Amino acid sequence: MKYLILIYSNPESRAIWERFSPAERAEGLGAYEALDQELTASGEMIASEPLDAPAKGKRVHVTEGRTLTTDGPFAEVKEYLVGFYLVECADEDRAVRIAAKVPEAFMGLVEVRPVIDMAALA
Repeated sequence: MKYLILIYSNPESRAIWERFSPAERAEGLGAYEALDQELTASGEMIASEPLDAPAKGKRVHVTEGRTLTTDGPFAEVKEYLVGFYLVECADEDRAVRIAAKVPEAFMGLVEVRPVIDMAALA
C-alpha cells in the first residue's frame, strides 16, 4: 500500500533550525539522507522532495476558460508543508515507523496518510 508522509514546519521549528550550528544542520540533513538510502535499498521509496517556501507558490483558478494565478501564501496558517515522502510499504504500522525517523517527528510535525488506490475504485 502507498502512504504519503507529510512533513510540516512552523515558526518554532524554523527558529530551532536557524539556531543550529553548521554541524547540527549537517547532522539534520544527514538524517534525511540516511532515510532516503534506507527506503531506496528496501524498495519502499517512490519519491521524496523538499518544497520551497509557501510564498513562492501560486494558487491556480480557472474561470470561464481563463486561468488566473495568485501569489502565495494563501492562508494564515501556523504550520505549512515543507516536504514529503511517498512510500509503498506493507502496512500503516511500517509507514508510521518510517515517519518516526523524520527529524520533525520529535515536534509532532509529521503526518502519515494512505493513498487511495484509484484502480480499486473502478
